[in-house]
Parts: sequence; C-alpha cells; structure tokens
Amino acid sequence: VQLQASGGGSVQTGGSLRLSCAASGSVFSINAVGWHRQAPGKQRELVAHITSGGRTNYADSVKGRFTISRDNAKNTLYLQMNSLKPEDTAVYYCNVQSSPIIVPGPFGSWGQGTQVTVSS
Repeated sequence: VQLQASGGGSVQTGGSLRLSCAASGSVFSINAVGWHRQAPGKQRELVAHITSGGRTNYADSVKGRFTISRDNAKNTLYLQMNSLKPEDTAVYYCNVQSSPIIVPGPFGSWGQGTQVTVSS
C-alpha cells in the first residue's frame, strides 16, 4: 500500500494544523494506523494511533491537544493538532500495520513525512 501524507506547515504557538494521509487502497478500516513524529536529533515517537478495533491511543505529550481519526470511505487518516507548541516541531509520518495495534519500529507501510514547525 502507498501512503501520501500532507498538511504540514509553519504555525505559531497555539495554532492548529490538520495532517492527512491518503492510502492507495482500503487499508485503514482493517488495520492499525498511526502517526509518528521525529524531531532533529531525537528518536521517532509514536504520537497517536487507532487499533484495528477502533480504539484510539495518544502519547501523554499530546493528549487533549491532538485527535486522530480516519475516514474509511475516503481511505484517509487524519491528525488534528491544536494548541501547538514549539516542542511539537518534527517530521510527521503516517503508518499502517497489519496488526491489532501499532508497534513502535520500522514495521508496515509509511508515508513520506510532512514537516510541522511551531514557532514561539
């Protein structure tokens, strides 16, 4: 499956962005899907994911600010990011894995990454 991420950009602290990830096929409804991010000099971090059963999970650092969702009819995954902080600056990657949950690591299919920059 091919994934195409979009929606990144530059915003000021407190701003919002919505990331999108379009898939080439109907994969989001039956697999675990998620968003990861990687800041310069840091390891890739799992930000949010939806299990194959539809349950959402978030990293503590984004709880209450980010919302992950999917539109199965459009084969698209979203990440709504509100109240953005400079520490949210990173390249964001969408990911789908043929497993019940997203497992951190180089597994499954990945989008190309979209840059999010938050300035103070």
